[in-house]
Parts: sequence; C-alpha cells; structure tokens
Amino acid sequence: MSQQQPQRPQQEQPIKYGDVFDVSGQLRSQPIAPNDASAMQAAENMVLGKTHKGGPASVMQSAAAANLQRGVVGRDEGSRIATEQGVTISEAEIAGSRIVTEAVGGQVVGQYVELNMTNPAAALGSDSVTIGEALETTALTAGEKPVDQSDAAAIQAAEVRASGYTHPSGVAAAAQSAADLNARTMNVENKAKLGDVLADASLRLAEDKPVTREDAEGIIGAEIRNNPKMVTHPGGVASSMAAAARLNEDPTF
Repeated sequence: MSQQQPQRPQQEQPIKYGDVFDVSGQLRSQPIAPNDASAMQAAENMVLGKTHKGGPASVMQSAAAANLQRGVVGRDEGSRIATEQGVTISEAEIAGSRIVTEAVGGQVVGQYVELNMTNPAAALGSDSVTIGEALETTALTAGEKPVDQSDAAAIQAAEVRASGYTHPSGVAAAAQSAADLNARTMNVENKAKLGDVLADASLRLAEDKPVTREDAEGIIGAEIRNNPKMVTHPGGVASSMAAAARLNEDPTF
C-alpha cells in the first residue's frame, strides 16, 4: 500500500503593479513593496498636502501591506524599477486646469484634474453653455484639426456626461469612426476634421446639459490620458469645455 507524499503549501502570489494599475513592460510584473508605497505617500503629502483617498499611494499601501502579510516582500523592500527609476509627482497647467500626474518608473499610475474656477459656488442658469454647444464651439476654434484618439475619447466622455450613454449614431460614434479612419489615412488633407464631426454636435446628442466643473475635469482627463504627450490641443474639446465651465460658474469671465 503506497503512502501519499504530503503536498507542500503553495506560496501566495504577490500583488503586482499590473494587477492594480494600467502599466506595461517589466513594471507590470514587479510586486508592490513597502518602500514603494512609502515613497509615493511622501510625494503625495509634499505636492498635494495629504494622501489622496483612493489614489496611487493609498492603493500601493494596501497592496504592500497585503504582500507583507503574505510574506512575499520584506518590510524594508522596494521594487527594482521603483527604486532605480523613482516615484514622481508632476504638475502642469493645461487649458486653465491644474493637472497632477503620479508615476512609478516613468509610467503613469494616477492623474487628477483640478479646474480653476473664480466663483465655483455660482448657480448654473438657463442661459448656461451646454456640452453640445461647447462641442460646436470646438468645431469653430479647432475645426481643421484631424480627429485623433484623444479627441474621440474626449468627445465620448462629453456625450456620456451629457446624455448618460453613447448612442450608436451619436457624436462619439462619429468621432471614433473618424479617428480610426484617420489612423489609416496618410494624406492629411483627406483626414476627417473636428469641424466635420462637431458642427451639429448638440443635435446629435440624445440629451444635453450645462457644462459643470466636474464635466470639464472628466473630459480634460479623457483627452490627456489618450494623448501620447499627455497634453490637450489648444482650442480643442478639453479647452472648450474648460472655458464653458468657467463661463457658466462666473458669467463675468
């Protein structure tokens, strides 16, 4: 009668950067370690004045604590990429907004958009600029710009905020089709332009609403996240939304 050999308990797997953040390359497979979380917390406290609830530092602290409890990282351990390439927080002013970007090893793990308002407590009136009208303004201010993925993402965010969803024949679908077509078109003259997509934007929205600070911040963030250079286009969708939100909350702007 043969005896079964006792099975060794399997070692628990660490929580890696790729499990909680949209990162690529070697960073994806790196365990989140206590020193990484401490470095990000210190950076957030220095730049933001506190640890942002639900932000990268908070997520990293939870992951590092779990990894420490599982015994897969050391108490004074840091991941190689975070140790060698650093944990950083940078600030930029784009389209009248403060953009805070957090990165580990040069890869973005978090971003905040804060729209500067003169009078944020002001009520929105019936003559406020709507999301559809702001999109149509973009057709005038940046109408000759070929539509790319950052434009499509911003327009999609705008339609969702205006109507609660994107319609199959709505402005977001048209923008995405234009961006996909442009990616395959070499001649700039033949590319679809923002003016082609946004000229009648308010009519193509299932519903419309005045632009608020929160709407503008979300749309600005969508445009930046989908731009390889992490910037907005002057006079583009994000810029028009920021201007509309400031005008709605301070008519004297």
